Amino acid sequence: MKKRVLSLLVKNHSGVLSKISALFTRRGYNIHSLSVGTTENPKRSRMTIEVMEDSKMMEQIIKQLKKHLDVIEVNCHTKDDSVIQDLCLIKVKINNADDANNLIIIAREFNAPVVNFCTDSIIVEFVGREKKMEDFLKRLKDFEILEYIQTGVTAMKKN
Repeated sequence: MKKRVLSLLVKNHSGVLSKISALFTRRGYNIHSLSVGTTENPKRSRMTIEVMEDSKMMEQIIKQLKKHLDVIEVNCHTKDDSVIQDLCLIKVKINNADDANNLIIIAREFNAPVVNFCTDSIIVEFVGREKKMEDFLKRLKDFEILEYIQTGVTAMKKN
């Protein structure tokens, strides 16, 4: 089993997300992550779905999605042909000025901007690939993470 990323261009109307996720559920496919948003055309949405499946199951998933009336286009992404990103927000406890300075230095190393600064916490925004995100979180091991939220994967073909 391998992590795979699909993006679907779908019609932008109510019920599409429910129908697509039901397609996965009925067939016993587990969605690892899912993100949905409008595109440059307000009549279309982009769904990015990350699944853990083997090649044969992936072929079946793609065939079934292409038959769906609300699906306009299906793309399978790899790290070689696409930009694949995650976004996370991390709220970190700050006890003193040294904590704040050390966190800011680490965040800069990872191009992770500080998006909120309070007297007792800092919120950092991280955007990047999963491996880089794991490396960033490892660097924060000496800090107390108060809250953490991660979006689903978003992907776009390079060409």
